[in-house]
Amino acid sequence: MMSSSLSWVLGTVAILFPIANPVGAIPVFYSLTANDTHRYRLRQAQKTALNVFIVLALFLLSGRLILDFFGISLAVVRIAGGLIVAHTAWEMVTSQQRLTVQEHAEAVDKEDISFTPMAVPLISGPGAIGVIISLSTRCHYWSEYLSCFLGIFLFSIILYLCLALGEPLMKRLGQTGMGAINRIFGFLILAIAVQLIADGTTEILKTAL
Repeated sequence: MMSSSLSWVLGTVAILFPIANPVGAIPVFYSLTANDTHRYRLRQAQKTALNVFIVLALFLLSGRLILDFFGISLAVVRIAGGLIVAHTAWEMVTSQQRLTVQEHAEAVDKEDISFTPMAVPLISGPGAIGVIISLSTRCHYWSEYLSCFLGIFLFSIILYLCLALGEPLMKRLGQTGMGAINRIFGFLILAIAVQLIADGTTEILKTAL
């Protein structure tokens, strides 16, 4: 039982980490808070982590209800999620900005960036939400839901640490190093996207046959 719960916790973190990419969010976070104090950054990092936890936890709880309400099958969700994740991966591999110029310009003037744009859409965006909804359909017992919650909570702690302690890492790696990490994550995310699309397609074909 303990081993199974641990695998759910670690599996949730493992699938969220490359897609939500907290390391890739570090340069955006520090560019948006470049003129603010260290105390303000820590507070924004804490609130961002909390908002990400709330958003993902809500979709974990409501995933099945959303699919049932709209009459969407799990196979379709996997394919749609795979396409969104693949788009995110392509942006990372080709070094495209995670925020548009307009989103970045608007965020610079905001007093609180923890919900938008940091939590949504930067970290807990469509890709992460789609994966969490897919994960929710695989949970059948309260222990599995609880393990996924713990996984999301652990990811949120990792996110906070990345944002709070990321400045030295960013200075050490520089733009080239951060870009290389983003491309590596992009490749991993693309592999996850292909797997999601393949699983969804296989399930539809089995149903059709």
